[in-house]
Amino acid sequence: MVRTGVMTMTGNGLTSSSSTKLARAGRPLLEIHDVYAGYNVDFDILKGVSMHVKPGEIVCVIGPNGAGKSTVFKALYGFLNVRQGRVLFDDQDISDIRPQDALKAGITIVPQLRSLFPQMTVYENLEMGMYLEKDKERIKRRINYIYDLFPRLAERTSQKAGTMSGGEQRMLEIGRALMWEPKLVLMDEPSAGLAPLITKMIFRNIQRLNREIGLTVLMIEQNARQGLEISNRGYVLELGKNSYEGTGHELLSNAEVRRAFLGGR
Repeated sequence: MVRTGVMTMTGNGLTSSSSTKLARAGRPLLEIHDVYAGYNVDFDILKGVSMHVKPGEIVCVIGPNGAGKSTVFKALYGFLNVRQGRVLFDDQDISDIRPQDALKAGITIVPQLRSLFPQMTVYENLEMGMYLEKDKERIKRRINYIYDLFPRLAERTSQKAGTMSGGEQRMLEIGRALMWEPKLVLMDEPSAGLAPLITKMIFRNIQRLNREIGLTVLMIEQNARQGLEISNRGYVLELGKNSYEGTGHELLSNAEVRRAFLGGR
């Protein structure tokens, strides 16, 4: 574990040809280089943040409130402008990307706040995960694929999303994010608002998808301990800057990180 150094770990690879080539070359799928970004030109929230994610990795970003964790996602997805620095995804510069183009590039997001359409069924919510797709047969095939991954969603295919439990709704949000066959899924606090047992179930599912289909995940998580436990690597942000980085195990074992973010245990 190091302060602001670079730690690497080879992942499981992905099915897309470009990401597979990157994995074979040992190169990152996502690279964030010295990024400055904020909500106006006079004040940057991110002040030189750098990180990377290799194909097949789970990478967790932790830090106190106001550290800039969610701002990283907003900058990545085109909701905020990158004022300085570069963001590379799949060998392409996406520093000035727009949200709709981020989806087309292969990046999907599971937001912190509930984003389902509560009056729509499970099936209809999954359809919305491919709203840019015109091929109805492909949409059906993807939904069946998601049902294979999450049999509980198949059991509730006609149920309105708003009547499901918190854990089932989060599962549906993850399923919807996978509809577009993403190369990278951004997860903004997947445990937010969930009971401890449901949180464990969600983390197990993220780990299972990583193991079974090579899902690549960049995750923000306030539940730092559980987030790092399932992650290949992690980053600690403080005041919009890199503070620590290393493997999940290294960060969990570091006395300073434990004292500041894990209750000193």
